[in-house]
Amino acid sequence: MTIYPQLIIDALKNVRYPGTGQDIVSAGMVEDNIRIEGMKVSFSLITEKAHDPFIKSVVKMAEQAILTYAGKDIDIKGNISVKSKQPPRPDLPDLLPGVKNIIAVASGKGGVGKSTVCTNLAVALAQKGYKVGLLDADIFGPSVPKMFGVEDAGPMLEKRDGRDLIVPVENYGVKMLSIGFFVNKGDAVVWRGAMASNALKQLIGDADWGELDYFLIDFPPGTSDIHLTLVQTVPITGAVIVSTPQEVALADARKGISMFTGDKVNVPILGLVENMSWFTPAELPENRYYIFGKEGCKRLAEEQGYALLGQIPIVQSIREGGDDGQPVALHSDSITGIAFSELADNLVQAVEKRNRELPKTGIVEITRK
Repeated sequence: MTIYPQLIIDALKNVRYPGTGQDIVSAGMVEDNIRIEGMKVSFSLITEKAHDPFIKSVVKMAEQAILTYAGKDIDIKGNISVKSKQPPRPDLPDLLPGVKNIIAVASGKGGVGKSTVCTNLAVALAQKGYKVGLLDADIFGPSVPKMFGVEDAGPMLEKRDGRDLIVPVENYGVKMLSIGFFVNKGDAVVWRGAMASNALKQLIGDADWGELDYFLIDFPPGTSDIHLTLVQTVPITGAVIVSTPQEVALADARKGISMFTGDKVNVPILGLVENMSWFTPAELPENRYYIFGKEGCKRLAEEQGYALLGQIPIVQSIREGGDDGQPVALHSDSITGIAFSELADNLVQAVEKRNRELPKTGIVEITRK
């Protein structure tokens, strides 16, 4: 049997790139370096990006196409290399070289106002002059774009050192990215865990975050594979746990604390935030009504030996600010504005104390037995 380059090229025309449906030859993905040594064939495929999510599948399809259309006895398995037109993203843990502190804002339970706390905390830090970034890692319920009033924004791409990088959307002095910018806001995100994890890695490593004092990550509720992906991707300085005072929420907050402090993850807890601590009517600012119980999160913090970073009351303006895209932390002289300003100050102190007393965090390495 005689093997020649055109035979290989013709076979590869049967392989279509999943992202476009175009065959890989017409798409210019087959490099002009086909090498034939007896029955052994080798060549390179060229991708636009260093971390092409489809390239492994394309390599397998190319191998199968050659065996099917060029000859079943051709030695091709393992002989297709991959090159990229762009330089690869930096290796772990150097994805965010300009970021000083990475803060996980998490809760064991949904519905406790974690994203509201994270959004207003980011704004409060920015108002104090810090450079702040915010990643909405809640893939299946992204709410940060709405809370910042930028639902219709579209992140741009820029060329930096030969790489196409996503430019975060900026508002109120906070740089932010969310999967909500890339999907129809009326559609549910129905992805398997691997797809969600890869999307988050792109939002972290393929974005131009620049220099940041604080990079807040709004973790999804619960303890899932997305949480593990994040702690395996970036070195998290510490975690902030958000809960309401009621026992049902506190039970799940304990699980969130357990996840971060477990032997495999070992991320320091910076402190707890008690959200919805009490209800205060605007017309009766001195009155407090403990709808969800009194100081439950404070007791949990004391029980676990962590700082209580803040207590945020229920005020109608918090809900209105979230819906209108104007976080209440912008109004530093209001009841809630003062509460978030104090939370920001306490977080800064907690981070400084953590950095003085504990070694620098590394990315988590979790191996399966």
